[in-house]
Amino acid sequence: MEIKTNVNLVVAAAGLWIALIGAACAASNSVPGWDPNALRDQSTLQIMTIGPEEGEHWSRLWLVVIDGQLYVRLGDRSFGRVQKNTTSPYVKVKIGDNEFDKVRLEPAPDMTDKVAAAMADKYFMDILIRHEAHPMTARLVAEPAPSPTPVRAGER
Repeated sequence: MEIKTNVNLVVAAAGLWIALIGAACAASNSVPGWDPNALRDQSTLQIMTIGPEEGEHWSRLWLVVIDGQLYVRLGDRSFGRVQKNTTSPYVKVKIGDNEFDKVRLEPAPDMTDKVAAAMADKYFMDILIRHEAHPMTARLVAEPAPSPTPVRAGER
């Protein structure tokens, strides 16, 4: 009896493990086109913030990819706009021909030195830019945009 119970427990644990791995893989690919490693060769991206007074504003930023994650450094003006962004912590992002409606801008102070070094390696002009203030280093993480709720016949 005890062996049968242990076998059932092992089978159930293995099934749970496989389901969790499948869910994690599905979650990582849940935003079509969002693959930081594929975007590594892009030189800039644009983030859209919405200010309470100025409305929509697009800021162009350099990007780097480190360990499969997309990072940017924000200067004083873009950081100020992010702080006032009415859709915080989300921004809209354009990279190449792709547009992503719901991207979380996560502060990544622990990555400041690595991102600065990657920027220096990737961009020749960073020799000048690195001396400017960069109050925020951020990781960009795309999330699926909510699906529109279908309207049933007769509802409005």
